[in-house]
Amino acid sequence: RQCRVAESREGQGPGEGGARRSGPRRQGRGAPNQFAAAAPSFAMAGKAHRARKAGAKAKKKKDKKLKKHEQQVSGDGGSSLATSSGGRVKKILTKEQQRINNPKAFGVKSSLRARQNRARQADREQKRLHVPVLDKTPDEPPPMVVLVHGPPGVGKSTVIKSLVKHYARQNISDTKGPISVISGKSRRITLIECPKTLTGMIDASKVADLVLLVIDGNFGFEMETFEFLNLLQVHGFPKVMGVLTHLDMYKSKDRLKKVKKGLKARFWNEIYEGAKLFYFSGLINGKYPKREVLNLARFISVQKVRPLTWRSQHPYVVADRMEDITPPDVIHADPKCDRDVCLYGYVRGSNLRLQSRVHVAGAGDYDVMEVSELPDPCPLPEKGHRKSLSDKSRLIYAPMANLGNLTYDKDATYIDIPDWKVQFSGSKVPGQTDGSGEQMVMDLQQTGETVDEKLNQSSIQLFTGGRSVLAGDMDDSDKSGSESEDYSSGESSSDEEGEEGDMDGG
Repeated sequence: RQCRVAESREGQGPGEGGARRSGPRRQGRGAPNQFAAAAPSFAMAGKAHRARKAGAKAKKKKDKKLKKHEQQVSGDGGSSLATSSGGRVKKILTKEQQRINNPKAFGVKSSLRARQNRARQADREQKRLHVPVLDKTPDEPPPMVVLVHGPPGVGKSTVIKSLVKHYARQNISDTKGPISVISGKSRRITLIECPKTLTGMIDASKVADLVLLVIDGNFGFEMETFEFLNLLQVHGFPKVMGVLTHLDMYKSKDRLKKVKKGLKARFWNEIYEGAKLFYFSGLINGKYPKREVLNLARFISVQKVRPLTWRSQHPYVVADRMEDITPPDVIHADPKCDRDVCLYGYVRGSNLRLQSRVHVAGAGDYDVMEVSELPDPCPLPEKGHRKSLSDKSRLIYAPMANLGNLTYDKDATYIDIPDWKVQFSGSKVPGQTDGSGEQMVMDLQQTGETVDEKLNQSSIQLFTGGRSVLAGDMDDSDKSGSESEDYSSGESSSDEEGEEGDMDGG
């Protein structure tokens, strides 16, 4: 063993020139009692104890000391001084006082992380303040209305065409009317291009669940965008996302970066800090790049929409298509007569009752004559084990956009059959004539006039060798016959009156 020992000469103190010697003292094998005999004359010196400054034990002691100090302060009537064991007076500061006295010690290491933490805390506080809303949406909810708004010439139609190409794998030439597509296994969306008029913007802001503000990156914000934001504020302010287009006009990367930063700051100032903004560059084959459209489509597919109170308490219908069912003869007799109109669409909000009055935007209030349930034209795919949608499940319903083989007019529906699909039945064996039925079908296929035109040009022969009577002759004869009948009836009535007069005179 080794130990530190210190000795001093007898009769000399430390101040009398005494020498101090320290060092290891070894014990030999031959003298086992040598160390034991010298032990009483030496003092053991070791390392002084140092109290813990950090850790669980130090925190526990500190909390205990602070609690004791608070009890003393409350007992002494508010004293903020504490007396230590050595008689010194020590002032104990609170956390906020320490932060004020030494702000650098409580500074943040990363400004980005601090900003994210503040935003997260603000979101959590807002969620806590919001009153829970009862969600009345059914198990298979109607499609979410996605409204695409922007000034003329910013690329609204191109954004809709790119989204439809991504969701439905189909190209559309016209974006007129609502376009419903399947965006996921349990979600459908209806894309609507916002009208340019102020009344159209007001009506569109009433039904929008998600708004895509298309902004020209080369020009900046325009007056239509600010006006529409004010309308959204009045009608509940739904979810808003921005899309910047025409960014391919900037050739310098530094200039493009500066413009993006400025437009993003202004967009956050108008909406809220942290609002999502997407950047679309140039066109490829008339559509935006697939990766940029994919990012936007994914955010739309997973977007959670907070139900607005007024909409959840009132039923409303966004009409997918309209049909005028007024009889044609009534319209022909009076073009300004009252019309019977049939509107097709999904019922949103609460239940639609039969006897209730409805308000048609731009037309007024009307009574509902009939409400009937129809098959879903764009149903959700069946639940399966597939994570992604199959091509068969990617349905699209756009009756006003003239998509597919059906075209809807004001008073008729047309089925478009391509010319290469039209097949005429012909004789299989050369020289063999077809039957009467096949010949009639071929004549019907090759007809170039309507039935009414053919009836007007047709004729009928009553007797052999007689003159053929045309449809026009029949109309003339009917008119002349009616005139002669009126004349004869007038003569007969006058004769009867004369006879009655003679009898009275007699």
